[in-house]
Order: sequence, then structure tokens, then C-alpha cells
Amino acid sequence: MATLAGSLAGLAGAGGAVSVAMLRRSRPCVAAGHALVGGEIVDPLPGVLRLGLGGMTVPVVPGPHGELFLGPGAPQPGRTLRRLVLAPLFTRAQAGGRLWRDQGMPFRLVIEFGGANRDAESLLRAYRMLDRQLRDHAALLSRCRNGVLTPGVVTVTVSGIVDARELLAAEPDRYAFADGTFDDLGSQSAPPVLVPMISEPWTRRFGWDGREPIAAEERHLLHALVRAAHDDGRTVRISGLPDGPRRVRAAIWAELGAAGVDVIADSDHSGLVKHLRRHPISATPMPHLPTRAVRRTAPRPNAPRTAGRREPV
Repeated sequence: MATLAGSLAGLAGAGGAVSVAMLRRSRPCVAAGHALVGGEIVDPLPGVLRLGLGGMTVPVVPGPHGELFLGPGAPQPGRTLRRLVLAPLFTRAQAGGRLWRDQGMPFRLVIEFGGANRDAESLLRAYRMLDRQLRDHAALLSRCRNGVLTPGVVTVTVSGIVDARELLAAEPDRYAFADGTFDDLGSQSAPPVLVPMISEPWTRRFGWDGREPIAAEERHLLHALVRAAHDDGRTVRISGLPDGPRRVRAAIWAELGAAGVDVIADSDHSGLVKHLRRHPISATPMPHLPTRAVRRTAPRPNAPRTAGRREPV
């Protein structure tokens, strides 16, 4: 089974001197760092790539014809996801075969559907438009074909659509995945090939705000949940940290890293990058990808860690 490193190397062959120079000027990739982008930000990608963050969550609003728009207020011409995120991201990936010279894991792009219009038909039309745009860059994307996962330079996850799982599960060949929660562990209706990443806000299950030492019970729960997710063939992304000064957030970042959380998401992009460069979380690519979803009737929080079972998309 091909590894991500092999996939990236194959794409890099068409690079060229300009692309190589561009990659060399980039800061090293911080695969565990994930940028949460505020709805007021119109053009978030350049800053995220410049810092070397390994992914970002971008809020979008469907327009009248299915196009997805960024930024505050009503949809504006030129502020589309395709123009501001997809096109420059895939252009950079195509030019150098990867986004950073040292990239070893897919860039995790989470597209969060929002806006006041929650009409199912409008959301479906917007997803179909997104799907067509992604298929134009299929060679660069992580994909699932007939239950087999193949990693790419970029992994796309969609959230905010009620029926996203049904839409995605019905496609035998797809280039996007659904967001999951710890409640999905062991679920046959949400296997890792459909929901490869668990994404939850910290405050959903934890009350610790980083100002005092974490309670032993909460630390145990965190480690048990992360271990269960890894046993189930999934990665873990934690977001929604309590508000507070950077030193308080850094205390939570440190606990997440110690527990083996794969992706830490925060709106303090520069602070998160600085922390992860000093305290890196291992992001070594797997030698082989699991070819099928891990089937289990229930999660096993106390099961021992199994080397090489994490889903890298």
C-alpha cells in the first residue's frame, strides 16, 4: 500500500526550480497545529501556510447558486472558497508536489457550512458544487474508493451539513470526509473510512480551564478517549478551548500533547505554532494505511495502544 510520503514524492517530480525554492523558503510544517479561522477573516490561507500550520477550519456560507463564500456579511464576488482557498492551495501543492518541503501528513482542510439559510436543498446544492470543485484536483486529495483510503496532500472534511454522512456514504468514490465525535467510536454507521477524524470542542467533556492543575479524573478521561479513538483507527482534533491568556491556553495545549491528541485547533495561530515547535507532537507517517474500516461494536477505553493504527487522514 502506498504511503503518503510516496504519494507526495510522486507528485513532486513535476516540481521545478521555482517550486523547490518556494518550498525551501517556507517554515517547517507543524502537522499538529490547526488554525481556527474567524468569520470576519476574508483571506486566511496565506497566513496559515506562512506559519506552517498543518490545517485549518474555514467557515463558509452557501450563495444563491451553490458557490461557497468567506467573510462577514452577504456573499461578495471574489470572496469564494474556490478563489481564496482551493485554487491557491492546490496550485501550491501541484507546483511542488506538497505544501511544505517536510510535509509528511495531509493538510487537514475542514469546511464548516454556516449561515442563516439551513434549507436542505440549498446545502445539498452547495455540497454538489464543492464536490465538483474537489474532483478537478483529485490527484492531490485524500480519497476513499470502495472502502479503501488513500492519503493525498490535502484531506477535506465537511461539517455543518445535517445529512453530510448520508451524502458521503452514498458515494463509492469520494474526496471529502465527515466530521465525527467520540460518540462515533465503534460505530458501524460511521466507520473510519467515512469519519477518520474525531473533532470535539474541549468544553464538551472537560471543565478544566488551565488555570489550576488538571484533575486526575479529567486527565484519565482525556487519555482514555484518545487511546480509544486511536484503537478505532481515527485521529483526534480538539478545539474550543476556554478563553484566557496564552499561558493558560498553553497549559491545555501541553495536556493535549501529552495525551497524544493528533491535532490541536486554536484561534491563537502564532502562539500555537510557537508552543508546538518547542513541544512537538509526533506526526511520523504510517508505513502502511489500514485498507478497511476498523469494525468494533464498542470502544475500548482501557485497551493498550497499538502501534501503527492511527488513520493519517
